[in-house]
Amino acid sequence: MPFNALIVDDSPAMRVFVRRVLELSGFASGACLEASDGEQALALLKRQWVDVILTDINMPVMDGEEFVRRLDRDDALKAIPVLVVSTDRSDNRVQRMLQLGVKGYIKKPFFPETLRDKLEDVLGATDART
Repeated sequence: MPFNALIVDDSPAMRVFVRRVLELSGFASGACLEASDGEQALALLKRQWVDVILTDINMPVMDGEEFVRRLDRDDALKAIPVLVVSTDRSDNRVQRMLQLGVKGYIKKPFFPETLRDKLEDVLGATDART
């Protein structure tokens, strides 16, 4: 069953990389939306539902932490699983994001297999694989 993803990162190159990993990982992906910050992502989510969100932390306008807090305040949006993909490697940040309810934290740089494995955990390997 295809899934829709939202990639939130201020780096266009990282958005392309994550999209490519999704394409090559064997998941049946549907729409793959992109936003450069949390504010753009919230606007997109008002128009289209996604099954998973992959977000960076350090972004302009609205960072990933505030974005996750805003998702949690919305009864419909807080059901969407969130994976953080960030260069912020501090234990404090990782723990804070996990306490906010993210389903996983991937530290950049990462191997494509790491992202694939986290997606399998979040989406369910049997449901998401083609």
